[in-house]
Amino acid sequence: MALRPHALLPRQYDHRRVLATTVDAWDRTLWLICPDAELVPRSYGSPYPSPRNYPYDALLVTADRGTVRQRTLHDVSVRPTRVDALPNGRVILLAGRALQGERNAQVYGQDGRRRHAFRMGDAIEFMMADRRNHVWSAYFDEGVYTDPISAAGLVRWDSGGRQEWRYAAPEDVECIDTVYAFNVADGAAWASYYPTFPLLEARTDGQTHIRASPVAAPRGLAVHGEEIMMLGGNRQHDRLHLCRTTGHEVLLVEEAQLTRPDGAPLKQYSRPIGRGRHLYLRGSSARQWFVIGI
Repeated sequence: MALRPHALLPRQYDHRRVLATTVDAWDRTLWLICPDAELVPRSYGSPYPSPRNYPYDALLVTADRGTVRQRTLHDVSVRPTRVDALPNGRVILLAGRALQGERNAQVYGQDGRRRHAFRMGDAIEFMMADRRNHVWSAYFDEGVYTDPISAAGLVRWDSGGRQEWRYAAPEDVECIDTVYAFNVADGAAWASYYPTFPLLEARTDGQTHIRASPVAAPRGLAVHGEEIMMLGGNRQHDRLHLCRTTGHEVLLVEEAQLTRPDGAPLKQYSRPIGRGRHLYLRGSSARQWFVIGI
């Protein structure tokens, strides 16, 4: 199976640094750009872009079915690693690592002005919003074991920053250590997490379902009814596991190899974004997104 091209950042932004990018709940691609940023080396991995001065003005570039728009977000005071869209033209920015007490989630209105800020915890692996004013945050171990907000492993908020729900594992199920794969649709979220990698389904009405899964450590999830598509896992980063769910477990139906659009091997990719039946991926560049769906 091959990926399809989804969106490409226009060339006029080639000289700009992308701080964060995603595909939102409306299938639009977002890039948050800092006009005055520099690459900062790190002890491992590639350098990351960071604003030279705080606060700063950032450009939000949105691609929607071939139409590209930009607007300015004013007085940004965090280095966002996550960005997402909220209803009514609002945008939420998040610094995935937070100092003690830092309000690392910031919401901006359609006019580009900050509306409010709140603390979302530390060590956030995923932050995704839906079209109904819900925001989900999923965490990794460095936050789960040290931060009281992150300790649940998965939290749902309203768009004003109020906690609506926290995950509590049933007595016979391991708690979340690190969320490996995540998917958000209107009304529900799905997660696969370390150490035992069950499929967790959490609905906005408060219901949760835990299903045993045959796929260990998947990197991406797509969900459509009883159909589940998991990417990676079992030490095979380009393997697609096509499954279906029962009341208590995930059953493997078929496996396939995922390739680039031209059929070339899929050598590496960033953290996938799961939106219902679609899974969005990008390679080493933050400028282009690809998609596959159930």
